[in-house]
Amino acid sequence: MIHTVYLSLGSNLGDRMANLKKGQALLLSHPQIELLKASAYYQTSPVGGVKQDDFINQAIAISTSLNPYDLLAYLHEIEAKLLRKRLIVWGPRTLDIDILYYDNLSSQDPELTLPHPEVLNRLFVLIPLLEIIHNDFYEYERIIKAVEELQATTDQAIERVENDERN
Repeated sequence: MIHTVYLSLGSNLGDRMANLKKGQALLLSHPQIELLKASAYYQTSPVGGVKQDDFINQAIAISTSLNPYDLLAYLHEIEAKLLRKRLIVWGPRTLDIDILYYDNLSSQDPELTLPHPEVLNRLFVLIPLLEIIHNDFYEYERIIKAVEELQATTDQAIERVENDERN
């Protein structure tokens, strides 16, 4: 069975854009993963209180026959190949890839919570995600409402990176 999955990619260490592009290339090298759509790149302020450099973020939609846990394991392999170190929660990283939505699956498993538990709290996820979802997406109205609320109540900075080349 083929599944539609929405991912968020982010980097704020080293060559951020190169990290994202390499991560996406590694992701798409898997024979069971195909790119459906990619958002523009965005420079975003970090969240979570840890002082660190700005991120470059992107959202992508993929199709895959991998189950959610096998996909998560593969994403962690990619992060490790780009030397991701999990030292500080919400700390700096060479590459972070999160599963936002996996079809319309809902899971409260501590290993893999779906939809991603922070998806509606982060402009750096929502703004790129809006570029790649359709208005009939099952969470579309909640996403729009969350964006409006966050823009009115937070100082999360997000700016589209001009002249980006999407993979």
